[in-house]
Amino acid sequence: MRVRKFIFLIYFLFFLFSEVHSENQFLKRVSEGLSILEADQEKITVIKIDTKYYQFKLLCASELGGTKMTPKGWSQKYNLISAINAGMFQTDGIKNVGYMKNFNHINNPRLNQKYKAVLAFNPIDKTVPEIQIIDLTCQDFDKLKNKYQTLIQGIRMISCRQENVWEKQNKKWSTAAIGIDKNGNVLFIFGQKPYSVHDFINILLALPIYIYNAMYLEGGPEASLYFNSEGFEFEKIGTHNIDSNEDNLPQVARPIPNVIGVIKK
Repeated sequence: MRVRKFIFLIYFLFFLFSEVHSENQFLKRVSEGLSILEADQEKITVIKIDTKYYQFKLLCASELGGTKMTPKGWSQKYNLISAINAGMFQTDGIKNVGYMKNFNHINNPRLNQKYKAVLAFNPIDKTVPEIQIIDLTCQDFDKLKNKYQTLIQGIRMISCRQENVWEKQNKKWSTAAIGIDKNGNVLFIFGQKPYSVHDFINILLALPIYIYNAMYLEGGPEASLYFNSEGFEFEKIGTHNIDSNEDNLPQVARPIPNVIGVIKK
């Protein structure tokens, strides 16, 4: 009887953590420390990245010759497993809308007071997490900023209290975002289907990704995500409101000035 219960438990756990989580949510394990969640109905893709096996790079056109590329182009040139927007950029087509620093290179020296999140990685010492989203309302950024070599400011989506902090709105678009889950894994998030950002965040909070906090990266046609590893390859390209004529046009990834890339350790 105990053996039968044990076998049942094994099958239950296998089902629980297997590729199919629900009727429309599929989890694919690509390799150790790397998996993909596809929420088909919501058209949301989440790449889960374990920092024990992978590290992150900020690649900026302002630091690397001035040439903008698509995430696929950045990935192919710099041997990245994946690349996603590093944030919205200014009208000059180069500078991030908020503070952006990569080691000794400063893309934008100005801390935008309206944006309340900063992605931080490449730590200087081991007293801080390898990568985190610093919430400027509940963490001391002045102390933390000197502990990381790479800092990227963006708009806060999910606070340190796991709250949706984006105001409701009617406009909808595709969204690229980055999150950290409750186990410290990094989440590259891409929503193909246009939602208001407020509604998009509520969906993320309901998905089985155990998200802790999140930062907005880009929206609309500039939002993009590329992935290529272990036979899995895809390119996601954003759009504006689903009712617009743009949705009927062929979608082509746009060159962007800054990306966050993933490489193996």
